[in-house]
Amino acid sequence: MCEEIRFCSRCGTPVETRIPDGDTRPRQVCPACDSVHYVNPKLVVGSLPVWQDKVLLCRRAIEPRRGYWTLPAGFMESDETLAQAAERETLEEACARIELQGLQTIVNIPHINQVHVIYLAGLIGGQFSPGIESLETRLFSEEEIPWGEIAFHSVSLSLKHYFSDRRKGAFLLREETLDAAGNPP
Repeated sequence: MCEEIRFCSRCGTPVETRIPDGDTRPRQVCPACDSVHYVNPKLVVGSLPVWQDKVLLCRRAIEPRRGYWTLPAGFMESDETLAQAAERETLEEACARIELQGLQTIVNIPHINQVHVIYLAGLIGGQFSPGIESLETRLFSEEEIPWGEIAFHSVSLSLKHYFSDRRKGAFLLREETLDAAGNPP
C-alpha cells in the first residue's frame, strides 16, 4: 500500500511518477522544480509495561480496532527518539510512567508501510489509568490475556515473545515480518 502524492509540496505542480537520476525506484517527482517526494514507512513505537508478574494493556477508544486490547503505542513524532516515543505513548494512553529495559520486538509490516517497535519496560509505582485514547487499562497475567480481543498481530507477537522469554529467563530482541493476513511471508 503506497501513499499517493499528487502535488509537489514545494511549488504545487502536479507530480509525475518516474525513476529519478541516480535512483532505482519509481518516485513522485515534480517536473517543474525537480523535487523528489519520498514515501517512507511510519514508525509505531510503544512499550510492554510489566508490574510484578502482569502486563499492562489498554482497551482502544479510537479506530482502528476500537474496543480491542493493545499495548500503549503510537506513531513516533519527528522530534523524538524511539525511547521518548515509547515513554510518551505510554503516558498518553495509560497515564503510566515506565522505565525502559531494552528493545523487545521489531515488527516489519510492509503492506501498510509501518514498522512497529516495542520496548520491554517496568511500570513505575504500579500506577496507571486510561488516557484519552483508551477506554480502559488493566494488568493481565499470562492466563488472563484476552487473546481473541488483541487489536493487532504485532501486539500478539510481542506478548507471546515476552511470556516465552520470561519462562526461559532470558529476554531476546526479536524481529518479525508480517503479511496482510498477519502471518510471516
